[in-house]
Amino acid sequence: MNSGQANDEEDGATFPTSDSRAKRPLVHYLYWSHFLSRWGDRMWEFAVGLLMITVWPDSLLLTAIYGLTEAASVAVFGVLVGNWVDRTPRLKVVQISLGLQNGSVIIAGLALGFLLAHRTSLPGGLKTLAALSVLVNVCGAISALAGLATDIVVERDWVVVISQQQSPGLLTQLNSVMRRIDLSCKLVAPVFIGFLMSSVSSVACALSIALWNLLSVGVEYKLLHSLYWSIPALQQGGPSRDLSLDSAALELVDLNLQNSFDEDIPLVDGEKNHSNSRGGIASRCLHLPYFQGWTDYFQQEVMLAGVALALLYFTVLSFGSLMTATLNWRGVPAYVLGLARGVAAIVGILATIVYPILQPMLHTVRTGLWSICIQWSLLSIAATSTFIRSGSAASVMLIVGVAASRFGLWMFDLSVTQLMQDSIPEEKRGVVFGVQNSLQSIMEMLSYVMAIIISDPKKFRIPVLMSYCSVGLAALLYAYYSYRVRGHLFHLDKLLRYLD
Repeated sequence: MNSGQANDEEDGATFPTSDSRAKRPLVHYLYWSHFLSRWGDRMWEFAVGLLMITVWPDSLLLTAIYGLTEAASVAVFGVLVGNWVDRTPRLKVVQISLGLQNGSVIIAGLALGFLLAHRTSLPGGLKTLAALSVLVNVCGAISALAGLATDIVVERDWVVVISQQQSPGLLTQLNSVMRRIDLSCKLVAPVFIGFLMSSVSSVACALSIALWNLLSVGVEYKLLHSLYWSIPALQQGGPSRDLSLDSAALELVDLNLQNSFDEDIPLVDGEKNHSNSRGGIASRCLHLPYFQGWTDYFQQEVMLAGVALALLYFTVLSFGSLMTATLNWRGVPAYVLGLARGVAAIVGILATIVYPILQPMLHTVRTGLWSICIQWSLLSIAATSTFIRSGSAASVMLIVGVAASRFGLWMFDLSVTQLMQDSIPEEKRGVVFGVQNSLQSIMEMLSYVMAIIISDPKKFRIPVLMSYCSVGLAALLYAYYSYRVRGHLFHLDKLLRYLD
């Protein structure tokens, strides 16, 4: 990049053009579309549990089933979604995923609005409740998978393509700003939803979310459409996007033909080669898109870092439903929990500001190592709280430790994301990130299973310590990855000189 281009940078982003000033808003198209998407996601994420429990006030069953359905859909089908993203033109992925995601939330919002408006005298009784609850869960699963496709193609693919042949820090800047937008929405959207539900009604909340998705989807697509046609590199898909039948499919066809011949060749007097048949079946299974996706994932050099990130999802040490419910049971007021959640989000936003400063100095791998160590060290405060007899002191330590650890968590998330973006080939970017999201959903589901098995709030110390050990294991895995890449964990010669 020459000095003229460098002078035209805005927020670290410029694009090759004869008129730089005309192209400056392009990066803001990305940011605004991300805001529209994340604001809707965070409103729905926070509201759906509250709306479900309002429909059936005496049970958490509807809320739990919805959460499990959403997580399970990503865990099972995330690989296939990623594979589809790799084999589909970029703009078509955006068209389909945005339509499905927003359309499913609109339907689910209208269904919940109907249930809430008629909850005292629901036509059809339990049958209608069951049917509409199933509809909401199906729409939630579709929304989660469509949202995953949008995240992969925009956040994991487009930003890499946009940053190529630009300033070295552009990818870091784009990742940080988009994560900052996400955390800001996570901070403000629940406040807005809470105000709407308390000052107006639950029905108005459900219908408002449906209306937001109806109005925002066109604007979001228009922004991404303009960005796509303004950047030629986005229009140049990899080989897997250009061919209707990719190499994996061709190899599968070849294996099918080969094994069909092998199975018909007699060895002695009419006996068939059953071992070859069994081997052929195994080979065909391994080349199915689902299994091929996992194979591709574990062949990546950055795989250990991805597994370390996924381990962080096996946790109750976050301001999710499990920890907040336990703290509320201990007597911590709801407003304190809301304030703590807000502080944790602000700490996360601070991490997205610090990361672009540290990354150029420490480089991505070392920044990730420092980040996971910071997170684990700060969570030691939360782990220590399990040995404190005073209930109020233990609750304060748990809240402080978890909130402070968000600084290391989000810097580590940014580090691993950038490592994967930099190292994964374009033609496998979708499927590998699909596997990554599936792995994270599996870990999240396991944390719910752990909470179900150890459901007594008095024994919450056990899930806390298990979560702390999971973060420790993640730190060890990432340290091993860092050692393999860099050849050392720290500069021993510099340390010895410092000690002397």
